[in-house]
Amino acid sequence: MCMTKIEKIHRKGFTTMRYLRIGIVCTVVGNFLVVLSISYFKQLQSPTNSFVLSLAVADCLVGLLVMPFSMIRTVEGCWYFGSLFCKFHSSLDVMLCTASIFHLSCIAFDRYYAVCNPLVYSLKMSNSNVAMLIAICWTVPMLISFGPIMLDLHIANVDILIPSDLCVFLVSRVYAVMASLVAFYLPMAVMLVAYWKIYKAAKRQSKQIMGKDSSKKKRHRNTMKREGKAAKTLGIIMGVFLIFWMPFFTVNIVDPFIEYSTEVVVWDVFLWLGYINSSLNPFLYGFFNHCFRRAFIMFISCRVCLPGISPGMELSHSKKEKN
Repeated sequence: MCMTKIEKIHRKGFTTMRYLRIGIVCTVVGNFLVVLSISYFKQLQSPTNSFVLSLAVADCLVGLLVMPFSMIRTVEGCWYFGSLFCKFHSSLDVMLCTASIFHLSCIAFDRYYAVCNPLVYSLKMSNSNVAMLIAICWTVPMLISFGPIMLDLHIANVDILIPSDLCVFLVSRVYAVMASLVAFYLPMAVMLVAYWKIYKAAKRQSKQIMGKDSSKKKRHRNTMKREGKAAKTLGIIMGVFLIFWMPFFTVNIVDPFIEYSTEVVVWDVFLWLGYINSSLNPFLYGFFNHCFRRAFIMFISCRVCLPGISPGMELSHSKKEKN
């Protein structure tokens, strides 16, 4: 017997929800592993990883507080939680996504000083400065999300009536342009400039070490190799973030100027592309960074509970490599 149209719709919805649930679990578990690893192992506690830790908290909150309700909205096509919670959910969504890219801007800033100005790095990235930057990464996104959205300032001069059983994030032209510039395009420009300067500095310094004696050359080469690898890893993470969020922020600006004619399916696809990015960062850390990879394995296999495993242990080399 052929499957009816309703049965096909239900099966498609069930399949979609299953994949989205997998994405949510990966987002929460992966980012929680990052938080555990940096919090537990002293070797991972650095200025750069302070930003990575805070970024992982933001991504983990996306998986816990934002994605489950968005999943129900996407699959069911309706909103069952009331207009007030719709505003709260939208505010939280905007805040956490903006916080993510702000953290990546700070990571680019941190890498710029580590590679281009290493002599002033410890001064510029002191504990107090890192704490201040992380506070900015959370405060500014909160101001551009909760304030305007909860007070309906983001839909000023928008005359479209939204049914009570829908949660559609419409924004005015002014808010779309200003919020997208602050949350995405300006930080993107900062990151691209920072990594371009890092790339040029790395090429210049690689030529300079050619004339040094062998011992100094070796130490400098090892330092540059370590910093270059960190910059490359974080640059890839940043690039993935930009690729996955660029479609959403582009449509977010364009949609008010084309009378909100973008299809709901397009919005959902672009939004979930951005959400999926929150689940990718931990896998990128594990793939490109040996220390994170070892820390993840130790937590997943519960080896952190074994004797001899301490927060101060060396993650860079295994016992075989040390011998």
